[in-house]
Amino acid sequence: MTRRREFLVSMACSGLMVGQAKSSCYAIDEARKNADRPSLGFSLYGMKSLSLQDAARACADIGYTHVELSLLEGYPSALSTFTVDAGRDFTAQLAKLEMKLPCMMVQLSLTADSKSHANNMETIRKAGAIAREISPGNPPVLETVLGGSPDKWESQKNGMVEQLKEWMSIAEAAQVDIAIKAHVRSAVNTPERLLWLLESANSKRLYVAFDYSHFELQNIGLRESLSLLLDKTRFIHVKDSVGTASKFEFLLPGEGKTDYVDYFSILKAMDYQGPVCVEVSGQVFNKPDYQAIPAAQACFAVLQSASDKAFS
Repeated sequence: MTRRREFLVSMACSGLMVGQAKSSCYAIDEARKNADRPSLGFSLYGMKSLSLQDAARACADIGYTHVELSLLEGYPSALSTFTVDAGRDFTAQLAKLEMKLPCMMVQLSLTADSKSHANNMETIRKAGAIAREISPGNPPVLETVLGGSPDKWESQKNGMVEQLKEWMSIAEAAQVDIAIKAHVRSAVNTPERLLWLLESANSKRLYVAFDYSHFELQNIGLRESLSLLLDKTRFIHVKDSVGTASKFEFLLPGEGKTDYVDYFSILKAMDYQGPVCVEVSGQVFNKPDYQAIPAAQACFAVLQSASDKAFS
C-alpha cells in the first residue's frame, strides 16, 4: 500500500494525474517545503477580542501552523475559567485545522512575596494539569517572563533561583515544562543572566522562550544571543522594537529594524526547526485602531517571505 501511494503521488507531481491529485500534490509540496524549517505561529495574546474558535480559524486561514494560548485574565482561555473540556474542544479544533499548540502564556514573577509566590505555584499546578490533559503525549510548555528590575539583579537573583526551584518542583509533579523569557525591564534582561538562572535552577523541565526584541534594545547581537540560548530554547517569540532599554516601543514584525532573512538564515545554520511565534505587544494591541486579523496577516507575510528567502 505504501509503495502504491508513493507511486500515485509521484505520478501526480509529474503532471500525469489531474484534478484532485494536483491539489494534493500542491499540499504535499508545501509540506515538504516547510518540513525542514521553523513553523510559523501566532500568539492569541494578540487576539483577545476573538473567540478561541474564530482566532484559530483565522490563523489557519492565514497560513500559521500553531498558536499560543494566553491563560491571562480577560482572555477566553483565562485560567480562572478555562476548563479541561474547553481545552480538549480547542485542541480538537486545532487538529482538524492541522495546527499545533506548543505553548501557553502564564506570566508570573520570581520576585513575588509569599502570598503571590503561593498563587504562582497554584497557577503552575492548574495550568500544568490542563496542559497534560488536553495534550497528554506532548503538553504545551508554560511560558513566562520573570519580574524584578535590571538594576536589582545582584540583590534579587538568589531569591529568584529559590522561587524558580519551587516552581520546577510543581512542574515536575505536573509533568509539564516551563520556558522562561528575558525582558528588557526585568531583572533577567540579558542572555547571560537568563543562562545563569537556568543553570542555577538545574531542572530538566526548564527551558528558554527566546525573544530577541528585548536584547535588540540593548544592542546585543542576534547571533550572539542565539549562540548562548538556542540549545535550551523551546520556542521563539518574534516582534520588533525601536528605542533604547530605557525608552522603547514594541512593533509588529517588519515594522522595525530586525532583518528576518538574516534571522531565519541563522536559525537554518543552527538547525532550529521549532516554533517561531508572533507575539503582539500590549503596546500595539491596546491602540484603538488595532485589528487582530489584519495584523496577523501582515506579520505572516513578512515572516513567510523571509523564511522562503533564507531556506531557498
